[in-house]
Amino acid sequence: MFSNITRRTHKACLMMAPSLSLSFSEEGDPLSCKVRHRTAVSHENVLCFTVFNSLNHDMTLTEFKFIWYMEYSHRMWGRVVGLAYILPAAYFWQKGWLSRPMKGCVLALCGLVCFQGLLGWYMVKSGLEEKPDSYDIPRVSQYRLAAHLGSALVLYSASLWTGLSLLLPRHKLPETHQLLRLRQYAHGTTALIFLTALSGAFVAGLDAGLVYNSFPKMGDRWIPDDLLAFSPVLRNIFENPTTVQFDHRILGIASVTAVTALYLFSRKIPLPRRTRMAVTSLLAVACMQVGLGIGTLLLYVPTPLAATHQSGSLALLSMALWLMSELRRVPK
Repeated sequence: MFSNITRRTHKACLMMAPSLSLSFSEEGDPLSCKVRHRTAVSHENVLCFTVFNSLNHDMTLTEFKFIWYMEYSHRMWGRVVGLAYILPAAYFWQKGWLSRPMKGCVLALCGLVCFQGLLGWYMVKSGLEEKPDSYDIPRVSQYRLAAHLGSALVLYSASLWTGLSLLLPRHKLPETHQLLRLRQYAHGTTALIFLTALSGAFVAGLDAGLVYNSFPKMGDRWIPDDLLAFSPVLRNIFENPTTVQFDHRILGIASVTAVTALYLFSRKIPLPRRTRMAVTSLLAVACMQVGLGIGTLLLYVPTPLAATHQSGSLALLSMALWLMSELRRVPK
């Protein structure tokens, strides 16, 4: 959520270069800004300030402080999360409290934490790269943003799955044909939810939510004219804001449809109370997430609502993982 709010303000580039020292003095409004480098000012290092010059030239000191603390908090929170993984893992390992399979899980999770930090740096670095042929608002690469979000989702999913496996006892469910189908549907629905959440990174990275702010149609058409405006055609999927928003809509509708079908199918099968609660919670969160998405679109993507929508995708993924955990096979 920190990263989403920071990115939504279009001011995050002001904090992208850690080697820059900023001196701000407020002379009424707007803010006057002086940029100093600790050693020498280079064009590459000052490049990120095109955001300030072209877009945020009227930023006040109060506004800068807010966005600076948001970015700083995001970075510090990431480091705290890393320590929260690595330090207890090292302690438990040294005490011999981890089984051999759990040691593999711990190593994988700690590796994902480190990889996530590197991806974050790599993503931010893309906002400092000069793009001489582009007159667009300076921004981080949507590809790297999606990779950073995808890595975070994988880390979160692996952590939640490990926790659920340890804390929740498995149900001894009869291995009927219907249960096998329900388990397969749950796995497929979870994958679809993950893909939908990942596509949201491209929507955020390209500000695709501001292209067509109507629903269910995009403008006055079901399929917009500029859906395949880029050449080659494959570029549209990842670089055309219209196509990116269209794909996210389709994936969102497909996800809530799949969740609804999963819920209706589960009603035909006798399930334990906790499993039934997981299915119902999944449907409730899916409906809430669709409402948040439509509201965010119609209201022209206000930052608080957009951040809530992003958090809703994580809640929906959590419910899907919970259901998958409830439907696990009992080892023989």
